[in-house]
Amino acid sequence: MSELYIGLMSGTSLDGVDGVLADFSDGVLRKVLASASTPFPAPLRAELLALNTPSDNELHRAALAGHQIAAAYADVVDKLLTQVAPNGIMADQVRAIGAHGQTVRHQPQRSANTLAGAGYTLQLNSPALLAEATGIDVVADLRSRDIAAGGQGAPLVPAFHRSVFGQAHAQVAVLNIGGIANLSVLPGKPEDPVLGFDCGPGNALMDAWCLRHTGRAFDDGGTWAASGQCLPTLLASLRSEPYFAQPPPKSTGRDLFSLSWLHEKLQRFANAAPQDIQATLTQFTASACVDCVNSYSKESKLLIVCGGGAFNHSLLQALRVGLPTVKVETSEQHGLPPLQVEAAAFAWLARQAITRQPGNLPSVTGAAGPRILGAIYPA
Repeated sequence: MSELYIGLMSGTSLDGVDGVLADFSDGVLRKVLASASTPFPAPLRAELLALNTPSDNELHRAALAGHQIAAAYADVVDKLLTQVAPNGIMADQVRAIGAHGQTVRHQPQRSANTLAGAGYTLQLNSPALLAEATGIDVVADLRSRDIAAGGQGAPLVPAFHRSVFGQAHAQVAVLNIGGIANLSVLPGKPEDPVLGFDCGPGNALMDAWCLRHTGRAFDDGGTWAASGQCLPTLLASLRSEPYFAQPPPKSTGRDLFSLSWLHEKLQRFANAAPQDIQATLTQFTASACVDCVNSYSKESKLLIVCGGGAFNHSLLQALRVGLPTVKVETSEQHGLPPLQVEAAAFAWLARQAITRQPGNLPSVTGAAGPRILGAIYPA
């Protein structure tokens, strides 16, 4: 008997909402029945970018932005329900929606060993409004409980990666390149722990630079980067960020890797051609990921790439050059298209919450133990 869940994801790339309708019969991903997406309107995207930094009246603006995100989520849900032939799926046939929300702050580090000194993460969303609009239970706020237990609250996808991409008797690495890049190391032995952490920026800096200088939201296929040349001195400066020297568990976001961070690094390179900066940013993302694979996934002969970065040919080529003994493939070649992976993961996390099963991996996030993640908003 089918057990249907919807997963909704809007990541740090801020390009819009991706959603899947998935069958998790017996707790295993059997099939993605439908996928859909909707872009964020330009004013909403600009507002979300602005809300990543302190600004005037931001509490009011954040609440309104959360409502707009819920409206975009509801639009994707409607698209998903009507896709399935021949007559679509009724809302009451879906057990729950896993709705990630839009991250605008991620500060998981404790400032003191007290409850008041706990870290925090903030995803804009309006899950009650989404439940009202769709008539489906919504599971949201999926990161906070892990942080409350002393974890990073991210990444949460490695447990799902293990269930979908894990291989018996062989270590596999999975690299999700959204706005931020995160690596999952899936051991070949079931008794060995999964490792996962954020490598550093994924598409966030490349997209921001491309938008500023070309008016395009992203470097389609990495063609603009391919027209430039990497600047070794700038690359070394970018790589000097202390985050890269930190051992896992660790996570990051636009709080650190922002345009203002990049502009500070670019002060000595005012005369550099924009396409050379883009080429350098592409190599920056690739080299950070390559270092993580070499340091923490030495036994992996396969790297599965998902997320929007899987479509950047210049980035994939840089990964292949940096990892000559590793087969670099996209998740499409392993049964799940790159833009469906994260949304499917949040459908899986919704099921974990509904069935009262842990969704985090302490070996990944550093939490004190397994925790049931998310708050449930009944329809």
